[in-house]
Amino acid sequence: MKKTKRWVLGFIAATLLLTTLAFQVSAKAPESFKPGKTAYVDVSVSTQWTTNGRHLVRDIDAPSLSNPVDPWQWSANMEDSEVRRWLTGKLETQAVYGTKVTILQEDGDWVQVAIDGQPTPRNPLGYPGWMPKEQLTLEKRLDNFTNSPFMMVTSPTAWLYDGKELKNSFMEISFNTRLPVLKEYGDVVMVATPNDGNKFMKKEDVAIYQSEADIPKATQEDLLETAKKFLGLRYLWAGVSGFGFDCSGFTYSIHKAFGITLPRDSSPQSQNGKEVNKDEIQPGDLLFFASNNGSGSVHHVSMYIGDGLMIHAPNASKNVEIIPLNTPGYIEEFSGARRYWEE
Repeated sequence: MKKTKRWVLGFIAATLLLTTLAFQVSAKAPESFKPGKTAYVDVSVSTQWTTNGRHLVRDIDAPSLSNPVDPWQWSANMEDSEVRRWLTGKLETQAVYGTKVTILQEDGDWVQVAIDGQPTPRNPLGYPGWMPKEQLTLEKRLDNFTNSPFMMVTSPTAWLYDGKELKNSFMEISFNTRLPVLKEYGDVVMVATPNDGNKFMKKEDVAIYQSEADIPKATQEDLLETAKKFLGLRYLWAGVSGFGFDCSGFTYSIHKAFGITLPRDSSPQSQNGKEVNKDEIQPGDLLFFASNNGSGSVHHVSMYIGDGLMIHAPNASKNVEIIPLNTPGYIEEFSGARRYWEE
C-alpha cells in the first residue's frame, strides 16, 4: 500500500514537472508569423521576391538574403549587366530598416508580406512580396513611439553607431529610413531601433521631425536636388533604397522624402497626381513612357529637370543619369506627365 502511494505521488510529481517544463518551453518558443500579424524589417534593406522567384535564388544573391544583409556586396556580385538583368520579374520591391509589414502567409523559412506605405492596386495592405523570416522582427518596440519625433535619413546612406562617440559602426542604412528620436547630443542623435536597442547617428545625415505633418512641402528645387544626389548609382530592379533604385522606386522614394506617398509602380503613378499637358511640363513633374509608341502599357517613369532634360534610373546596364527627353528610344514612347508637388 505504501509502495503504491509513493508511486502515485511520484507519478503526480513527475507529471507536474513535465507540465511546467512544457509551459516554459512554450513560453520561450518564438512567436509564429501568422497571417495578419505585423512585424518590422530588421535589416538595412530587405528584398521582396515573387512567388516563383524565391525558389530561383542564386548563390550570388546570398548577401541579400541574410541578416545582416550586405547590399553593396550583392551589387558587386552583379557587375555584369545580364547577371543583374536576371532579377527582372523575379523581385517585387524592397523595404528599408524599420518598415512595418503585415504578414500575408508563411511557408517554411519564408513569409509573404505587405509593405506598409507602398500603395498598389494589388493589395490594400501594401506591396506584396516574399522575404526570409530572419530579416524580420516581431518585437513591437517601435509601436511605443508612434507619436514620437522621428528622424529620416537624407543622405544616400548613413551609419548607425553603437555609442554617441560614433567609433563603433553598427549598420549602414538607407535614404528615407525612419526611426524614432530619443535624444539629441549636439551633432549626434540617439534613435530607437526595431530589435537592437538604441543607436546613434550623425545629425548631418538626417532630418528630424516632430510628426509627419511637420515635413515641409516639396518645392521643385527640393525634388531636383534630392534626385541628383543619386547620380551614378547603379540601377536595381525593384530597388527603393540608396543602395539601388528601379525607375518607379526612384520617383517613389524622392517624393516619399517629402511626405508625398506615390503608388509604388510606374503604371499607377501615371494614373494619379495632376495630369500635365506636354507643353506645360515643369521641373519636378514625372514623365511616363509606354509601349506601342506611347499608347500601350506604361513601363517607365522619369523626372523632368528643365531645359529638355530628365533624370531617371534607366535599366540594369546603367546608372541613375540625366538625358534629354528627346533621346531616341524614349521620346517615341512618351505617354504623358503627372505632377505630385503643390504649386
